[in-house]
Amino acid sequence: MISIDQFEKILETLAEELPTEFYEQLNGGIIVDPGHPLHPADESGDLYIMGEYRTDPAMGKYIVMYYGSFRRVLGRADEQEWTDEMREVLRHEFRHHIEGRAGVRDLEIWDEEQIAAYRARRREQD
Repeated sequence: MISIDQFEKILETLAEELPTEFYEQLNGGIIVDPGHPLHPADESGDLYIMGEYRTDPAMGKYIVMYYGSFRRVLGRADEQEWTDEMREVLRHEFRHHIEGRAGVRDLEIWDEEQIAAYRARRREQD
């Protein structure tokens, strides 16, 4: 199990992998939240939100990484598995930021398609 302190250290290293241009207009930076929120489309208590890109009038643009969600999904996985998943989620959220700045919605559409596929799988199981 990765502690929240280890999570933050890994995240810092992953954030340093990205070009500085990616951070333009990301004035709120990257935040680690200990929570484990479920996606609104969740139907069985297992569709966790791992990260979010947010735009807030008061806080600006920022990325939230949910340590608690990683902990519930990855549990006792080794550090490399945590790092790989964290890298994937962080880059996904940065893509939302970059596409938002460019006025592109490709990743939002892909996310919606993934939720539709999740719902279809859940219907098949019932």
